[in-house]
Amino acid sequence: MKKTIIGTLAIAVLASFVSIHAFAASAPKEKTVTGTAKCAKCALKETDSCLNAIEVKKGNKTVTYYLAQNDVSKDFHKNICKESKKVKATLMVTEENGKKVYTAKKIDLVAEK
Repeated sequence: MKKTIIGTLAIAVLASFVSIHAFAASAPKEKTVTGTAKCAKCALKETDSCLNAIEVKKGNKTVTYYLAQNDVSKDFHKNICKESKKVKATLMVTEENGKKVYTAKKIDLVAEK
């Protein structure tokens, strides 16, 4: 009886650790980036429809963040559809089907120096 209780308790503890780890891995993370916002269709010629993209320089490399469509992204698009602009954006990063998804929480224009 004592072995059964200890065994059951051990399994319950192990299961709780696994579920906590799985939740932490899928929890959205916040990321702030500063770069050049461009329309992925008009400026980058990479999509069939308008979509916000932010290019960020990291050393010698340029990383492009393609933003998921939400109200923040849609409302901001008029600023960059025909002309690229310097921006600072707060993004929520999640993972879907093994790919990172960047959803804009806030996008602000940055004054050019």
